[in-house]
Amino acid sequence: MRKYGWSSFRDLVLKNPANPDAVDQQDSHINDGDENDVRGNWTNKREYILSMIGYAVGLGNVWRFPYLTYKNGGAAFLIPYFIMLVVAGIPLFFLESSFGQFCSQGPIYAWRAVPILQGVGFSMLVVNSLVSIYYNVIIAYSLFYMFASFQSPLPWSSCLSWVDTNSAISNAFSANSTRENDTCSPSTTTVIPTQSPSEQYWDQVVLQRSSGLDETGSIVWRLALCLLLAMSILAAAVIKGIKSSGKVVYFTATFPYVVILILVIRGVTLEGAADGIQFYIGSQSNFSKLAEAEVWKDAATQTFYSLSIGWGGVMTLASYNKFHNNIFLDSFVVTLANAGTSVFAGFAIFSILGHMAYVYGKNIGEVAEDGFGLVFIVYPDALSKLPIAPLWSVLFFFMLFTLGLDSQFAGIEVITTCLIDGFPKILQSRRTLITLVTCVVIFLLGLPCVTQAGIYWVTLMDQFVASWVLLVIVLVEIIGISYIYGGNRFIEDIEMMIGNKSFSFWLWWRACWFFITPCLIVVLVWSLATFVPPSYGTVEFPAWGLALGWCMAVFCIVWIPIVAVYKLIRAEGNALQVCVSVCRPSEEWHPYLEIHRGERYSEEHCCHKNTVNQSDADTNVISNSWL
Repeated sequence: MRKYGWSSFRDLVLKNPANPDAVDQQDSHINDGDENDVRGNWTNKREYILSMIGYAVGLGNVWRFPYLTYKNGGAAFLIPYFIMLVVAGIPLFFLESSFGQFCSQGPIYAWRAVPILQGVGFSMLVVNSLVSIYYNVIIAYSLFYMFASFQSPLPWSSCLSWVDTNSAISNAFSANSTRENDTCSPSTTTVIPTQSPSEQYWDQVVLQRSSGLDETGSIVWRLALCLLLAMSILAAAVIKGIKSSGKVVYFTATFPYVVILILVIRGVTLEGAADGIQFYIGSQSNFSKLAEAEVWKDAATQTFYSLSIGWGGVMTLASYNKFHNNIFLDSFVVTLANAGTSVFAGFAIFSILGHMAYVYGKNIGEVAEDGFGLVFIVYPDALSKLPIAPLWSVLFFFMLFTLGLDSQFAGIEVITTCLIDGFPKILQSRRTLITLVTCVVIFLLGLPCVTQAGIYWVTLMDQFVASWVLLVIVLVEIIGISYIYGGNRFIEDIEMMIGNKSFSFWLWWRACWFFITPCLIVVLVWSLATFVPPSYGTVEFPAWGLALGWCMAVFCIVWIPIVAVYKLIRAEGNALQVCVSVCRPSEEWHPYLEIHRGERYSEEHCCHKNTVNQSDADTNVISNSWL
C-alpha cells in the first residue's frame, strides 16, 4: 500500500529521481512498441481514429447542423454541404493531418517548413486555449442538466416547479402565477406571455442570468462545481496524454452514437414525429433554396467548423501517428463519419421536435432553434413531454457531456504538446505536472464564465474567437503550404509516408490545394464584410464588450505578423537573401526519426551541417527554442 501512497503520486507528478519506480511511471506515455521512443505513438490505429472522430464530432453536430438543414431547404441543403465537404473539408483535413504526421510535431514546430509563417502555429495555440476555456463551461452546463434530470417530474416541466415555497421568487409569483400557451406569466389579470418553463429554468436557475455584461454578479456556485467536476474528469482522462485519453475514447466516442440511435428509435414512434422529419429532409424540402448564396455559405462554414480545422488539434493528434500510417484513408474515414453523424443526429432532434410541435399545436418553425436555445431550452422542454422523461433527459445530457469531453481531449493535448515540444529536455519527463497545471489554469480562467454574466462571456468568446479568425488562419496556412513551401514538395513528403501515387491520383488534390479551397476561403472571408455585432437574445453587448471581443480576435492572429517580422529581423544578408531564408524550410524541418528521412532529407541535413559548425548537435533531438 505504501508503494501507491502520497509519496508515489508526488514522485509521479514532480519526478523524484531518487525513486526509480516514479521515473518509470512518469515515462508511461511511452510503450515498448512505440516507433518514436521520445514522443510516443498511439497504441493502435483504433485509438487514433476514435480520438479524431471524437474531436471532430462535437456539440455543433447536434445543435447547429440540424437547424441549418431545416433553415436552408431541408434535403436540398445536403447537396451544397457534401459538395463543400469534398472541395474544402476533406482536402484541408488531409492537408493538416499529413503535415502533423510527417514531422511528428505540434502546430508550432510544424511550421519550420515555412519559418516566416511560424506565427500560424502560435495563433492556433491561442485560439485553441481560448476555446478550451469556454467550451469546458458548456460541458458544465450539460453536467448541471444531467444531475437535475434525476428527479421526476423534470424541474423545467412546469412554471416555477423548481422554486422553494419559502423563497423570494416564490413569494413574488406565489398564487398569481399562471400558465397560458405554455409560458410563465407573473399575473392572472394581465396575461403577458414571457418565458416557457424551460426557458425560465435556463435563465433563472442554471445561469441566474444578470441584465447584461455590465452586471457581473456573483459566481453561480452550482455551475462552478460542475465546471470543477468537468475539469477533474478531463484531467484524469488526459493525465498520461494519448495513452490515457486513447483508452477513454473507446467509450466517449462511441456512446453518443448509442444514445442518438435510442433517441431516433424513440422519436419516430411519437405522434407528430413524421412532420418533424418531413421538415428536416422530407417532402417539405425546398430545392429553390439552392439558388441562394446564403445556403452555400452556411454549407461551407458548417463543413469548415465541424471538422475543427485550424484549431491545431488535427495536426497535434496526427503527430502521434507512426510515420507510415495511411493518413489518406484515415482522413476519409473521419470526415465522412463526421458528416454522417450530423445527418443522423438531425433525425433524433427533429423527430422529437415534431412531437413537441404536435403537442403545442404549433408549426415546426415556431419551436426549431439552434445553439443554446435548442439543447438547453427547446429540447429539454420536448423531453419533459415524453413518458419516463427523466430517463431520456439523463441520456441526452450525458451524450452532450461525452461529445464535449472528446473535443476537450484534443484541446488540452494541443497545449501540452506545444509546451513539451518547445522544451523537451525540461518538460518531457513532467507531462503529468504540465497537464495538471494546464487544467487548473483553464479552470480558473473559466470562472468568470460561471458568474451571473457568464453566458455573455461565453457568447462573446464564441462569436469573436471561433469564427472568422479561423478562416484567416486556414487561409494563411493553405497559402503557406501550397505556394511558399510548395504543393509538389508537400506531395513528395506525403508519398514518403503512404507510398508513391500516380499523377492522376494527385490531380484532384492539386486542384483543391492550389485553387478551389483557397478561393473558397477568400470568398468566405470577404462575406464577413456584413458582420453583425453579436448579442445574446435581445441583450446587446456594451461598446467596451465588443471592443474586448475585437481585441481577443486580434490577439489570436497578431502572432502571424509578429513572428514574421521577428524572423525577418533575425535573418542575415541582403533583401533577397533574407526573403529566401525565411521562406525556405529550416534545417530542422524533416521527419522526426532519422530512419524515415531518406535521401531527400538526410542529404540536405548533412550539407547544412557541413556549412555550419554544429558537430556536437544531436540530429535526433529537436531544438529547445520555439523560434
